[in-house]
Amino acid sequence: MKTYFIEQADYQRWASAELFNSLDTLSDEQRRAHLGLFFQDIHHTVDHILMVTRNWQARLQGKFEQTATYDALLYTDWAELKTALLNEFAELGTWLNTQPPQWFNTTIEYPGSDGKTRRTSVRDSLIHLMTHAVHHRGQVSAACTRLNAPSPKIDFVFYLRRNEK
Repeated sequence: MKTYFIEQADYQRWASAELFNSLDTLSDEQRRAHLGLFFQDIHHTVDHILMVTRNWQARLQGKFEQTATYDALLYTDWAELKTALLNEFAELGTWLNTQPPQWFNTTIEYPGSDGKTRRTSVRDSLIHLMTHAVHHRGQVSAACTRLNAPSPKIDFVFYLRRNEK
C-alpha cells in the first residue's frame, strides 16, 4: 500500500506537469476567463488543487490548521502556482516514503472545515487527496480543449508508459 501511494503522488506530479504543458499555450487572460468551472477559471481551479492537497497533507501530518479558505487564492502568479503544485506532490511522495508501512492502516482525527471533529482512515484520506486532484484536472483538461489548447494525455496508463521506447 505504501508503494502504491508513493507512486500515486508521483503520478499526480507528472499529470499536473503534462497538463501545464497544454495550459502554457494559453494566455493568462484565457486561464483566468470564467469558463463555468466550479472555481470559475483554470487558474483558480489549479490553485484549489494545491490548497486541498496542502490541507490534506497537513491533516495527515497531524497539523490541524487549514492553509486558507477554499475560495481564497494562494498564488496569483501562474509560474509560481505551477511550481508550488509540482513541488507539493513531490514533497508528498517524499514524506509518504518516510512513513512506516503500518501507518497507512491507521486513522487520523482532525477538525473538518465545518468545525466538527472528523475521523478518516489514512488510506481513504490519501485516496481522496489523489482523486480530488484527478477530478479537477479533468475539468481543466476539458477547458483546455474548449480553448483549442492541446489535449493532454494524462491518464494513469500514459504515466506507466512514459518511459517506453
